[in-house]
Amino acid sequence: MHHIVILGGGFGGLAAANEIRARLPDVKITIVDKKDYFMMDLVKLWIIKGTRKFETSKKPLNTITKKGIDFVNEQVLEINPVYRKVKTRTKEITYDYLIVALGVELAPEKIPGLADNGLILYDLDHGPKIREKILSIKSGKIVFAITGMPYKCPPAPFEAALIINSMLKEIGTRNSISIEFYSVGPITLPAAGPDVSGQLLEMLEKENIKFYGSCKTVSVEKNSLKFEDGRSVQFDLLIAVPPHKAPKVVYESGLAQDGQFIQVKRDCKTQFERVYAIGDVTNMMVTEKIAVPKAGIFAEGEGIAVAQQIVTQIKNEGTATPFDGKGGCFVEMGNTAGYVYVDMFSEQGPITRLDRPAPEHLAEKEQFEQERIQKWL
Repeated sequence: MHHIVILGGGFGGLAAANEIRARLPDVKITIVDKKDYFMMDLVKLWIIKGTRKFETSKKPLNTITKKGIDFVNEQVLEINPVYRKVKTRTKEITYDYLIVALGVELAPEKIPGLADNGLILYDLDHGPKIREKILSIKSGKIVFAITGMPYKCPPAPFEAALIINSMLKEIGTRNSISIEFYSVGPITLPAAGPDVSGQLLEMLEKENIKFYGSCKTVSVEKNSLKFEDGRSVQFDLLIAVPPHKAPKVVYESGLAQDGQFIQVKRDCKTQFERVYAIGDVTNMMVTEKIAVPKAGIFAEGEGIAVAQQIVTQIKNEGTATPFDGKGGCFVEMGNTAGYVYVDMFSEQGPITRLDRPAPEHLAEKEQFEQERIQKWL
């Protein structure tokens, strides 16, 4: 019996596991994840907004076992792609096919002072703290800072700014609080191109949120953000997106060079036989300067594409279609949302489009979450 091991129970890992199980009912599938739950990152914005709580949003990963998929709730300590083994704290697991879907880790330590003087947007523990600060601040300046690229969920920091803008309006303090955005990138969404970035900039400016590009943060002091060119900006509250890195085990296994991500093409194959990598832990270049964004919808598509490749190999049924690069992300702003449509590998080159905000997009975002939870778990 073939054994397919999947490292990571996020978008990519769950999509791959379910696709393989649906098409190969007799193979052995094991998911390994140090977390015992699945929750989409988009929920973190709803925690800030106050419409969700972590405790009621997380879904136990061990429910995957009802589909005949094994679940090991331990951290991956070693990947040996030569001898096809994976080690956790208590287990040594051999595999025939390996899918690495470990995601990324936040690295605020790369920016001196950031951890001590700012709140991290993607940190689950910081969501309630951000909400508490927003509800209590009466005046001053809120600064958002994207301190490294690439980062996951590209629209999320802008969604957070627009959601917080809406919250402050409801509270009645927005007129006495300024919101400024500083990014290491030259435009709002470099991966989406200048047109969509311009549209997003218009949305920000309409809400009196000022955006400043090409601002490389080098350190953070108490109430002060320092940039590489010597400039600095004062703040009363800093909400930051820190640099990202791959998990340590990825570097130790030789899957990626230190400080980088796993380099893959549309087939998601690594340099090791029968080892694939999908999702945020990868870097898939579309052009010399543009890579597939780190977002759940693309991890899902890659997971399905890899699953189909493995199925065709086991069944000896020819070749499977590579990852198509299609997807999209919502841009939430209070009680409405826009939608960014993406086709990374179209014949004309990467295509992006931003649909104007509408209440139905917000409903679609909630439906997006629920449909996948019901399908995967």
